[in-house]
Amino acid sequence: MLSPEILSLVVSGVLLGALYIVVSIGLSLIFGVMRVMNFAHGEVIMLSMYGAYWAHEAGGVDPYLAGLVVVPVVFLLCMTVLRPFVLWLVGSPPLVQVFATLGLSVALQNLALVLWGGNYRSVQMPYSGTLLHVGALQIPLTRFVVFVVALAVVTGLHLFLKHSYFGKAVRATAQNRRTALLMGIDADRIYVLVFALGVSIAALSGVLLMPIYTVYPGSGFQFAMIAFVVVVLGGLGSLPGVVLGGLLIGLVEVFSGYFIAPSMTQIVYFAVFILVLILRPAGLLGQRGAEELGLK
Repeated sequence: MLSPEILSLVVSGVLLGALYIVVSIGLSLIFGVMRVMNFAHGEVIMLSMYGAYWAHEAGGVDPYLAGLVVVPVVFLLCMTVLRPFVLWLVGSPPLVQVFATLGLSVALQNLALVLWGGNYRSVQMPYSGTLLHVGALQIPLTRFVVFVVALAVVTGLHLFLKHSYFGKAVRATAQNRRTALLMGIDADRIYVLVFALGVSIAALSGVLLMPIYTVYPGSGFQFAMIAFVVVVLGGLGSLPGVVLGGLLIGLVEVFSGYFIAPSMTQIVYFAVFILVLILRPAGLLGQRGAEELGLK
């Protein structure tokens, strides 16, 4: 039987892991289908946080409600303005993809710096300090919202990819683009839609983060770093791996912060990350050559 103290740490770790899952799953989806590692992933989260912040500052809109505008706008931008960039990106050599998305990351950071300065900005809502009492446990409402959304996103994405016609077309394109084309699947349309979906999930995570974290032009880096750790740890292109990796990193961070020191959390989870990759180079749920086989 777990003591109340340990149980509280486990719940905190799971809630933090759910946040990391939402932050990371879009990155894994894009890589699993397109074989593109999006280094501008963190900046999408940062800009979405700014979108939620300014919606609240300018119109008093709740950050969560702002997501009803921010996420569709990001999706439409990917489907229209960024469509040529996405199609060029997926047909480029890996090194070009790295430099292109890294360059986009730097450009978006500097754009945010020019537009809004380097000040830290946050949103305080009436429910920011609200705690849900479950027995002896006290769960922050904002963290619980993230957990529910993470569960919905993971479940919805799984059902979408496994059971819908479009999901089957996505998996077919990921596994073998040439065969998918012969079967009448529009691969370019699949790539653009998958990129838009992955980036939209990243935008959704930014909206969910705004009531919890502060935002500044460089804030996307910390979330991008965690997302890359989660995706690689779980296994490149593996959605179940993202879930396992996110929960593991969340638990490691909470327990190391409590039993060792809060300043040591990154050192500890990077040590776990390196150890896992030494023992399982393909990740926890990955397999050798998974990056060549497509989304599992």
